[in-house]
Amino acid sequence: MATAPLINIGIPEETRNQIATDLSRLLADTYSLYLQTHNFHWNVTGPMFQTLHLLFETQYLELALAVDLIAERIRALGFPAPGTYSEYSRLSSIPEVSGVPQAVDMIKILIEGQETLVRTARSIFPVVDEAHDEPTADLLTQRMQVHEKNAWMLRSLLD
Repeated sequence: MATAPLINIGIPEETRNQIATDLSRLLADTYSLYLQTHNFHWNVTGPMFQTLHLLFETQYLELALAVDLIAERIRALGFPAPGTYSEYSRLSSIPEVSGVPQAVDMIKILIEGQETLVRTARSIFPVVDEAHDEPTADLLTQRMQVHEKNAWMLRSLLD
């Protein structure tokens, strides 16, 4: 990442850079899941249409807010936030889905995406904890809570 301007928040620049780099992966995963969830919202069909259409909308709207929070934390650390499809494609661990899956497959894909975001957020904690970066730790905790709950809600539709 590019050199940050002089910032003195008690976290060395090298550590802030590592946290910003890791948060960029979380941002890319979040944006990728947002796009996937929005796509499924538009294209879901079948007997669960109304339920899934509304659930997917709730989830993609929350993801849209989350990308802003994550990007703003990267900026607060003094680094540019990624914001292009090519950067997100390179950074994201959420696979792109071709075509329009059946509704049940959409649910399974979104469960995996939600759980991927939990794993990505969890993987950032070691450097954040070592740096005593409580604002980032708080952001990560909140993101994990949301994604664990979303995965649970999606899984409940498969019972």
